[in-house]
Formats: sequence, structure tokens, C-alpha cells
Amino acid sequence: MATTRVFFFLLLLIASPFLQVVRCQSDSQVEVADVDDEGGFADDGLDYGDGGFPPAPGVETICLFPKNSARLVPAGEETELLVGVNNGGGSTMNVIAVQASVHLPFDHKLIVQNLTAQAFNNSLVPNSAQATFPYVFAVSKFLQPGTFDLVGIITYEIDQNPHQSIFYNGTIEVVEASGFLSIESVFLVTLGAALLGLGGLWAYGQIQRLSKKTKKAPKVELGTKTVDTSMDEWLQGTAYAHSLSNKSKKKK
Repeated sequence: MATTRVFFFLLLLIASPFLQVVRCQSDSQVEVADVDDEGGFADDGLDYGDGGFPPAPGVETICLFPKNSARLVPAGEETELLVGVNNGGGSTMNVIAVQASVHLPFDHKLIVQNLTAQAFNNSLVPNSAQATFPYVFAVSKFLQPGTFDLVGIITYEIDQNPHQSIFYNGTIEVVEASGFLSIESVFLVTLGAALLGLGGLWAYGQIQRLSKKTKKAPKVELGTKTVDTSMDEWLQGTAYAHSLSNKSKKKK
């Protein structure tokens, strides 16, 4: 059973780039999902139930948010997920629709929004085969950002008996729709500008400190001549120093 689940999940990952019902092969090399000429699915806005039908024995489902592992759902914008089905019920499975609803996380009885159902036409999954179905939904643009629960249900028939299976029952994070500038982007730009300003002030202070250290030693006036103090130290005790001393005495 564990090996089957791993294989099923890998199959769903491989199928994630496609926005259509994928083709899978069973032992008899048949096509998993037969779609109509208009694309295989239709969004008719009908309600296909809220889990009132029991799941069929042997049918397993899995859900994947392609390129959205954080399950971030922008308010008012479309979000895509993929529903994987493994038909182990013994008969051909006819997938009818996929739908979902948004609930408050602390009380599933409180429904925030019923999302649009997506109907499929002639989507047949033979026994011992797998298939992947896309589901695109959008929460209300007026929904406040926060954490909500998403419950997804797939409706299907086996031997003309209706069944439903929950393919996802977990949390999603509703975020603000992306715009030209968001609060986060403004904050990041302001923070970056402040850091650059502080860095500039620090660099200017370092340059000023180094420039003071490299200034030449001060000069002092001896008589009518200006002599570098550093040079005067080298001439102490020499004849030139004595001559300068005698000249200064004569002037007095």
C-alpha cells in the first residue's frame, strides 16, 4: 500500500505542468480520461453536493498545489490545484465534477464561501488506473487575509452509483492580491533606503577619521624663519644648530 501511494504521488508531480486531464495507461494500454471536443470540462456553477455520497471502496485521492507549496491564495485571483485519482474499485470510474468550499478554521460548520464547481464530461478512469484533474478556483476579493480551511470534494460514478471522496481537507493562506505596490514592498524599500543612508554616514565618518591621521606635523616659528619641528629634532647638536643659536643671541 505504501509503494502504491508513493507511485501515485510521483505520478501527480509529473502531471503538474499540464492544465488538462492527463492520459494514463493501465495494463490494457487504454486512455484513462476520455474528454469531449470542448476541452473535457465545463464550469456550469452547479452544486454537486457537500459530501453526502459515500466514497467508493478502493478509490484513493491526492491533492497538489503546483508551484505553490505554501498554499497561498490571492484574494480575487485564480488558484490552481491538481486532483489525483487512483481507481481501485474494480469498475470503470466516471468523474463528474470537482468542487470546494472555504470554512473557518475553528468551526467547519461555518462556511465562508462555496467555490464554483468544475464539471467534467465523459472523464472515464478504468479500473487499476490513475488520472489527474485540474481545478481552478478563486476566493472572493473581499475576503480578509488570513488562514482558512479548504475542503475539496470530487464526485464520480461507479456502476451508475454516485460517490464522493474528499481530496483535500486542510488550511490555505488567503493573501492580498498582488498590485503595483504593496505594504510589504513599501516597507522593504524604506528599510533598504535607511540602511543605505546609515552605511553612507558610517563610511563618511571613517574617511574623515583617516584624513585627520594623515595630516602633516604642525610648523613652529623660530625667529624670522619657519622651521619644521621634525627637521629641528634631526639638527640638534650639529654645527648648523649652533650657528642658528648664535644668530638668535646676536639679534637680542
